[in-house]
Amino acid sequence: QVQLVESGGGLVQAGGSLRLSCVASGRTFSIYTMSWFRQAPGKEREFVARITGNTWSDRITYYSDSVKGRFTVSRDNAKNTGYLQMSALKPEDTAVYYCAGTARSGDYMATEMYDFWGQGTQVTVSS
Repeated sequence: QVQLVESGGGLVQAGGSLRLSCVASGRTFSIYTMSWFRQAPGKEREFVARITGNTWSDRITYYSDSVKGRFTVSRDNAKNTGYLQMSALKPEDTAVYYCAGTARSGDYMATEMYDFWGQGTQVTVSS
């Protein structure tokens, strides 16, 4: 089993930055892909970014169009931690952010792909 715990959320003004962390424990070798999703009130959970691969040579990142160029996803396997660096934040980025992990391959933008989820961390961007 794998446990994921997010941290780093908070309140920030538009244009500001935050870095979210996701610490994994347990059978962490099961996480080949770590992704970030977000869910705003009244909306479905949506894909934000993912990082696939356990070594620098095979690492792949992918972003949703809404965050491309502003967010950066990374991971430190030695620390069993994933990160989401968010810059140039906008009020529409306000949501609960979740990290998720999977050992499977497929449609990484689908929530059904993920076996492990964190509890979420709130990000609020004021205008």
